[in-house]
Amino acid sequence: MDQMLDWNPPVAAASPPRFDRNGSPPWIAAGDDAPAAVLLVGPRAIGAELTRSGRARVIDHIPATRIAAHLRRMTLPDIVWLIDAETIEGETLAEICDAAIAMECALVCETALGTLDRVAALIPASIRTEWLVDADSADRLVALAAASRSQGGAVHDTARDEAMERIDRLQDEVARIARLLGDLSGQRGLAGTPPGFAPREEDHGDGGAQVRSPTRDYVAGPRSFEPEERTVHRQRAKAVRRMLRQRRMREQYLPADLFADPAWDMLLDLYAARLERQPVSVSSLCIAAAVPATTALRWIKTMTDAGLFLREADPHDGRRIFIGLAEAAFDALARYFEALEE
Repeated sequence: MDQMLDWNPPVAAASPPRFDRNGSPPWIAAGDDAPAAVLLVGPRAIGAELTRSGRARVIDHIPATRIAAHLRRMTLPDIVWLIDAETIEGETLAEICDAAIAMECALVCETALGTLDRVAALIPASIRTEWLVDADSADRLVALAAASRSQGGAVHDTARDEAMERIDRLQDEVARIARLLGDLSGQRGLAGTPPGFAPREEDHGDGGAQVRSPTRDYVAGPRSFEPEERTVHRQRAKAVRRMLRQRRMREQYLPADLFADPAWDMLLDLYAARLERQPVSVSSLCIAAAVPATTALRWIKTMTDAGLFLREADPHDGRRIFIGLAEAAFDALARYFEALEE
């Protein structure tokens, strides 16, 4: 699935190109503001909805089983849009992914939260993918704008809408968090006495005739016989979980949207899970974000692109994908909580 198809362009005589209403092939853009060409697998009503936005041109509606052959034959869309991706057979989805990689298409996947992990495990990380879970019209417009932007088209201020403003706010917030973590990672604590070691007492005066026990330069381990670092991790994980519970309790008394901070909630959840040595699936992290799943997925993608999150395959189950903290992010959070404990 991760390998590109061995594809050779067809001979023009064997497969005559099709043209749109303007007399141009569907893969030729009229300019930077040209609508994205979308190959849709799903209800025509959604295709009409995308077309009415003015940012998409649905060039065809075809079954999932025909997409790969359709792409290889002649149509070169900007975006392949899959509705109810969980209903597509794994082998068919793999063929679609291979064809999308070969044609350098972006991918938009709509799926349910319960099947998100299975579908995400089948989509290679090399494909530019926008995820939607229980999406509405606004979510589709945001995904369309994000997938279209990945094609390298120019965005003009005069054509800005609410969807583009939301994307810019997301990027600005991630940039702010990245700068904060960078500042924290650049801080270095002062060198001091290593934990668990006691300084030796110097001999003073005439102590040669006295019998003394040898000075110990170590301390006994905790009664639980756990390494000291492991004990600190467990205690800190409890503190982080308590912080997350307090944030959820706040929503019972004040409007949740006033304090929505999915990036921070996900960072805390991943940090606590790392301390607890527990893996975190994509769907679990979406729930921890305490925002709609589509918004959480967009944040996961942005944080991954920023190098704060890592996408990891489950070694025991190829149908699941785990999300983990990058080492720099983990170290920065560790120093942050050390500073809080001082």
